[in-house]
Amino acid sequence: MNLLIKSAKIIDPNSPFNQQVVDVLIEKGVISQIAANIEADVDVIDAEGKFISPGFFDLNCNIGELGLETKEDLYTGTKAAAAGGFTGIALMPNTVPPVHSKAEIEYLLNRATKNLVDVYPLGAISYKREGKDLAEMYDMYLSGAKAFTDGNRPVQDAGLMERALLYAQGFDALVFSYPEDTAIAGKAKVNEGEVSTLLGMKGIPPLAEELMIARDLYLAEYTGSKIHFSTISTTRSVELIREAKRKGIEVTCDVAVHHLVLTDEALLGFDSLYKVKPPLRTRDDVNALLNGLKDGTIDAIVSQHTPHEVEFKDVEFEVAEFGIIGLQTTLSLALKTGLDINLIVEKLAISPRVILNIDIPVIAEGQAANLVLFDTEAGWDYTKNNNRSKSYNSPFIGQHLKGKVLLTLNNNHLYK
Repeated sequence: MNLLIKSAKIIDPNSPFNQQVVDVLIEKGVISQIAANIEADVDVIDAEGKFISPGFFDLNCNIGELGLETKEDLYTGTKAAAAGGFTGIALMPNTVPPVHSKAEIEYLLNRATKNLVDVYPLGAISYKREGKDLAEMYDMYLSGAKAFTDGNRPVQDAGLMERALLYAQGFDALVFSYPEDTAIAGKAKVNEGEVSTLLGMKGIPPLAEELMIARDLYLAEYTGSKIHFSTISTTRSVELIREAKRKGIEVTCDVAVHHLVLTDEALLGFDSLYKVKPPLRTRDDVNALLNGLKDGTIDAIVSQHTPHEVEFKDVEFEVAEFGIIGLQTTLSLALKTGLDINLIVEKLAISPRVILNIDIPVIAEGQAANLVLFDTEAGWDYTKNNNRSKSYNSPFIGQHLKGKVLLTLNNNHLYK
């Protein structure tokens, strides 16, 4: 695949051409030349006023395969990822069966070969994600698992989490914590606050998240292990992690992009498409999360892509499942926050790969072309027709969004 992209601005802190407007020639999937003006007998894309960065990487993606392919399979999931500018995704083990042995890791890796999107299955911390016994973490690591998590199930047993941290330390693997104390969260569906009172619904207090973060920070400090927190959502969570970083604890964290643009006020109409977990919080929490991204406390932005069949979402709010699809809208929502584009690229493309300790693509001559071309000013309508996911549970379908992915390129495959 040969392609010439003309007059694009490079956003890549690792590239010698960072912040420069240049032409980029790609031949057989490799960046062969970068210069102010290139002429070549290949397909040409006019990218004046547009940006090239390394392909995005999602640290929190749910795809139904194995066992839940009616929600999403690897084909539709990676199509949605490529449409959103992602060239790599980390798969949560929330499947049936869960990804808790090397058999599931190897199956997913084999299924995902020769794909535009690089797929990284995450292994479960506990057998069957039941939170009782450690899963076959080392076997999964040898088969290709880069990190371990029980996905959307918090590890309630502090002793099990301590053992997981210590065990992973032996082969330099990373443990993800989904921070929620289920004894405090209970069966509530929304954030505890003014909106939950207006809705007449029991709320999940921020304490449920913050208490688990405090616990796991103590465990990481005690064991000398590194830890990553998935989808933090409260002001105090940001403060706890900021202080832990100051103390030298090896901690990283991410935030779901919808928690940066939506508040719990979106739930006033009982629209189950806005039902996510952790729940949408308050405007003060949103501001704290944005500040955490700016000062480096929060390391990455994720889609938390969670597909569901219509019968699990188009029901009464109380019984609807948590989660929305988000791969195709992540860039547009991130731009909606007003964050600097250079920071957005860092949080979407660079830091996630640093966290997983995998190779970071570089926009430079001689490097494999792993990149996304996007326009921060272009508008687009997100519809059921251009939705590439198998599921449709997004509150943004039917909306006009700003910030468009024009093409995604990786492994000598092109999506546009």
